[in-house]
Amino acid sequence: MEWEISEMFKVLAVETRVKILELLKTQGPLGAKEIARLLGISPPAASQHLKILKQAGLVRSERQGYWIPYAVNPETLEKYRRLLSEVCTCGCRGSGQWKEHERRDTPVETLEQYEQDLQNELETVRQRIKELKPK
Repeated sequence: MEWEISEMFKVLAVETRVKILELLKTQGPLGAKEIARLLGISPPAASQHLKILKQAGLVRSERQGYWIPYAVNPETLEKYRRLLSEVCTCGCRGSGQWKEHERRDTPVETLEQYEQDLQNELETVRQRIKELKPK
């Protein structure tokens, strides 16, 4: 388990890889050249980052003629989310809920920020649901 967590952090420690994941999540499948153009990096650099993301299982690709579109692998993203929840120090154990004694001892400003973070996350989920619902 510890190996998986350390490998996850190694893969995601590079800002460009996180940006690639965000790009693929918001724009859908893209080729290496398009990713490079959108991020302002060279195509070989984009390809190298995509190779590492693919080895980690975070992206997948399927050749379509000369074009190789890359897409996020949602199953692996969920696995990484679960792994991250295991190392979370807030005491929620992945539930997103704080322990009762931590709520009592937490400053109001921290709780207000936590509330805002939850509201932002909920809005993101609602927007994604709208995008995925058939019209």
